[in-house]
Amino acid sequence: MSGVGRVGFGVEDVMALRQQVLARSAALRDVRAASEASGALQAPGRAPGAGFAETLTTALRQVSAVQERSSQMQAAYERGQVTDIAQVMLARQEAGVAFEATLQVRNKLLNAYQDIMRMGG
Repeated sequence: MSGVGRVGFGVEDVMALRQQVLARSAALRDVRAASEASGALQAPGRAPGAGFAETLTTALRQVSAVQERSSQMQAAYERGQVTDIAQVMLARQEAGVAFEATLQVRNKLLNAYQDIMRMGG
């Protein structure tokens, strides 16, 4: 007898979870495409760094929102309001990935800043 059948987590559950991940991935691609399109339509009188700062601020707000949603789902699960542990775990993983990506971007920006400061000397 398979271990999957004993746990109560079958192929249908995995496929449903896969569909949710694919749907979220498509939504993220749409958001990215929309933000890139709006970035291309910026007013010509804007300062060169303003678009970057605005984009960075928006990205940080989105990461914060993902983390807040994850915390709310976890709290709702603990209160018994949410019974689908897969959704809670998916939200936690999404928040973790978003945070890790933010750390990587921060590290790259810090390295670029340090390289620029070394060049000026």
